Amino acid sequence: MGRPKQFDPDVAVERAMDVFWRKGYAATTPQDLVDEIGIGKGSLYHAFGSKQALFERALTRYRDAQAAWLTELLDHPGPAKDRLRGALEALVALDLGDPDRRGCMAVNTAAESAPSDLWTTDTVRGMFARTEGAFRATVEEGQRAGEIDAGRDAAAVASWLLATVIGMRVLAKTAQDASQLTRVVDAAVAAL
Repeated sequence: MGRPKQFDPDVAVERAMDVFWRKGYAATTPQDLVDEIGIGKGSLYHAFGSKQALFERALTRYRDAQAAWLTELLDHPGPAKDRLRGALEALVALDLGDPDRRGCMAVNTAAESAPSDLWTTDTVRGMFARTEGAFRATVEEGQRAGEIDAGRDAAAVASWLLATVIGMRVLAKTAQDASQLTRVVDAAVAAL
């Protein structure tokens, strides 16, 4: 019978996610991971197989958590424009409230790894599609309620909102304060 695991794999993935998010995949060394998780390299490789496999689990965890968070922000009663504004403002607060200014792990990963890593590209593409889908559903609700012009292409508006969010998350990495990002949010909501 093998020795019992000395660590919780879910906690290990969470800690690895933080390292990959801060440093990026390429700059994260196996030593960074074992230092953060608190296990030996042998245990790391035994539990996860490889740095790439651990990264994939970390990015999947990030994707699922972010999708649930955004869905929760958008999926409640109230005017669609208010919910969209609330989601954009929540992203600004999240990014500016992070002392490490990590931005969005998916955006960072897309900039670092796509298109050279097919799995990563597909995962990030899927995350962006989920975000765009949540925006589209909210825009369509706003169109049915008469808040947003029904003649506008909801898919195009959702794609534009996704591009706005990606840009905001990059800007937040270097913003001195919230003013620039607040202007982006105000302009985006006004353009709806």
